[in-house]
Amino acid sequence: MSDIEITRGNRKERIGVVVSDIQDKTIVVRVDRRTPHPLYKKIVKVRKKFTAHDEKNEARKGDTVRIVETRPLSKNKCWRLVEIISRAVEN
Repeated sequence: MSDIEITRGNRKERIGVVVSDIQDKTIVVRVDRRTPHPLYKKIVKVRKKFTAHDEKNEARKGDTVRIVETRPLSKNKCWRLVEIISRAVEN
């Protein structure tokens, strides 16, 4: 990111794990969150997959990444990769 950055309102930001990097310039990120059940109030895990734009094809399967909301880039893609927080352990 540059020193001078124009803020365009509050953009949603998520941290998740890359589950697919097969497509060109696109990654699929699984975001896990814990939320209380609406009726029973038990804490349950909720998983959601987001399709994000990866311009340089640098994220790999298993990496932990930060994605941010952006304008629609395709039918399903309205997130983009901001940074790779940690790399997956390679065997």
